This record gives sequence, structure tokens and C-alpha cells, in this order.
Amino acid sequence: MSEAGQAAYKNLVVWQKSMEFTNAVIDLTERLDTGRKHYRLVEQLESAATSLPMNIAEGKGRFSRKEFSHFLFIARGSLYETMTLLDIFQTRGWISSEAYQSLETQSEEIAKMLNGLIRSLPLTD
Repeated sequence: MSEAGQAAYKNLVVWQKSMEFTNAVIDLTERLDTGRKHYRLVEQLESAATSLPMNIAEGKGRFSRKEFSHFLFIARGSLYETMTLLDIFQTRGWISSEAYQSLETQSEEIAKMLNGLIRSLPLTD
């Protein structure tokens, strides 16, 4: 990939924020201590969280605004999936309310950024 191609997605603030969010989620999963190991749910949480910046990057690497928009919708879905899993984890007492609240605040900012970016893209190329 050329340097220009890398800069295209790395310069997106929403991608940068999503990387911070994803790394915070991964850090959280590494500290989880449930009485019974719930590996499937933990793996699903990590998968959903990492899907967020990956879809932003993949969409930015596409050759049309329509495709970029499509991948931003997928990224937004991954964000909501991540937050739903975190809600389950918080409800079950596997993560603290403070940890959940911090991630929820980050996710709200990212969702607003994704929604704004989606609205700014024309539906046709």
C-alpha cells in the first residue's frame, strides 16, 4: 500500500478514535475475570471492537463514496454490537460501571462522527 493510501484512513479522526476505543476494549478483555470463562463472548467482543476501525479503513480504501458509505454503516453496526456486548458484561458484573461508562462515552462520540461522515457522502459517485 502506498503512503498516500495509508494516510487516507489514518488521517481520519473517526478512525483514530475508533482505534483508541478498540484498544481500550482489548485492554478490558485482557483483565476480565469471570467465575466461569466465557471465551465465546470475549472473542465476540474483541471481534466486534476490531471490526470498527477495520471497516473504516477498508471503506476508505475503496474506489467509490458509495462503497465507503457502505463500510461506514458496517462500522457503525460493529460499534453498536460492541456496546451491546459491553452492556451484557456490565449487567453480569464482569466489568465495572465506570469502565462501561467510559467506553459508552467514547462510543457516543464515534457514533456521532460516523453519522456525520455518512451524511456528508453523496449516495452516487
